[in-house]
Amino acid sequence: MTNQEILAQFGPREAMEYDVVVVGGGPAGLATAIRLKQLATEKGKDLSVVVLEKGSEPGAHILSGAILDPISLTELFPNWKAMGAPLNQPVTSEVMNFLSETSAYPTPGFFLPACSQNHGNYIISLGALTRWMAQQAETIGVEIFPGFAAAEVLYNDNGSVKGVATGNLGVGKDGKPGENFQIGMELLAKYTIFAEGSRGHLGKQVIEKYKLDEGCDPQTYGLGIKELWEIDPARHQPGFVMHTAGWPMDNSTYGGSFMYHMEDNKVALGFITGLNYSNPYLSPFEEFQRWKTHPNVRYYLEGEGLKPAKRLAYGARAITAGGLMSLPKTVFPGGALVGCDAGFLNVSRIKGSHTAIKSGMLAAEAAFEAVTGGRQHDELSAYPEAFSNSWLYTELNKSRNFKTWFKYGLTVGTLMNGLEQFALKGNMPWTVRRDKPDYAYLKPAAQCQPIVYPKPDGKLTFDRLSSVFISSTNHEEQQPAHLTLKDASVPVAINLAKFAGPEARYCPAGVYEFVKDEDNTDRLQINAQNCVHCKTCDIKDPTQNIVWVTPEGGGGPNYGDM
Repeated sequence: MTNQEILAQFGPREAMEYDVVVVGGGPAGLATAIRLKQLATEKGKDLSVVVLEKGSEPGAHILSGAILDPISLTELFPNWKAMGAPLNQPVTSEVMNFLSETSAYPTPGFFLPACSQNHGNYIISLGALTRWMAQQAETIGVEIFPGFAAAEVLYNDNGSVKGVATGNLGVGKDGKPGENFQIGMELLAKYTIFAEGSRGHLGKQVIEKYKLDEGCDPQTYGLGIKELWEIDPARHQPGFVMHTAGWPMDNSTYGGSFMYHMEDNKVALGFITGLNYSNPYLSPFEEFQRWKTHPNVRYYLEGEGLKPAKRLAYGARAITAGGLMSLPKTVFPGGALVGCDAGFLNVSRIKGSHTAIKSGMLAAEAAFEAVTGGRQHDELSAYPEAFSNSWLYTELNKSRNFKTWFKYGLTVGTLMNGLEQFALKGNMPWTVRRDKPDYAYLKPAAQCQPIVYPKPDGKLTFDRLSSVFISSTNHEEQQPAHLTLKDASVPVAINLAKFAGPEARYCPAGVYEFVKDEDNTDRLQINAQNCVHCKTCDIKDPTQNIVWVTPEGGGGPNYGDM
């Protein structure tokens, strides 16, 4: 049954009205809601605000390195330390290494540009910070609905956004309502703020409907894969930060890694692969596993006389990395985009949390003035105006060329970014542009060299399925697959035949497999229950045939303190 048929039989849906609806309970969405209620308290106004979070709880789907610049958190909560915000491990030392297969070449500290320095920043669990922010939001009157996935944008007759509808629950694999069926509900608002994170399902639709990216560079993404380890205290250096570039990537492929020494002998390991890579045989997951075998990484995880290191958790998430030149128009009739739904990450700093929080605060201030001024469903033009006059714009403008330089290779990209960020302090007089989306960079397999990856050893390197297991990923078994195909013939006829089936390699969760049927024909099998909601397939599929849609609320990974 289609959604329209379900509505005709089981509708109408219950509707709830708010001044502002926020879609997404991450740092950007929570900052939006918190700032709205703060302003209402300051001005003596009554303002209703609700946050919809598709995860089982705030923070369940949050994944980041993470090093936090506390600048925007301090603006939001000047006394965050006294309030108990979970920023407990300041950065104490750092190194940037360029790797060959067996060696490391550190960049002298005096050559590190300001964007690469982390003095005054904190190594954190972004999931823990998100849960803390949710607690603060509820304390000041924000309603938060965890486990409720916004599945549909609702429009007024004049074309403006009037709110969202949550997904139906209890629909079977055949698309028909089951015995525990519950129809979704509508949440209507004067303004709806989309804060779904990178490649947001509804944000993507809004950008397309209102042509918000007209005149912008095509957006570009990275896939971030992370593991959390507990290591021997003898090798633990609280506050130590290591970033690397180079091996195992070749000179033409954008990527890099991080190692962050957290509290309690825990270390965050991560690898980011630019999704504009060209070789369909490349596997970001295997590149990450291979990186851990480098002597400079292996040193912290194993060695004679050391207590064996233990892998505690795993996760993966796409990163919106286009920066200022790919930033769409952030407002439209009835709402706005904030955080990574729009693309505020500063890729030169490998940081997006402080920018997400700031963008949410700016959108909230514009929405508050509009609502209290008696307006609704129009454009919040004060938001982009405030952004253009903020430190956030200045910061993103200085790094606008960072990733684009790497289209000329690692060597040229490093040299040009060194010139721009170190010598010119981000004040490059020209802008380097991008002209095609990530999926269009993939070359036919016949033009590329296959990559042979070593088998996992189960101690330092692992396979996808054992990794997904420790991500605590779960989806209701009987629900329809949320990974959909526009044309079921395309994966075999085009993706497998021309590109050697890249979906089986770019997915970090083992969702896509090409299998042989009894008649020896190939078929794409989609293991949707493994999906960690990273959105890579929605971005990198060379035919743009895969569409990620919202599953039932509460499903997906549960990252805990990742």
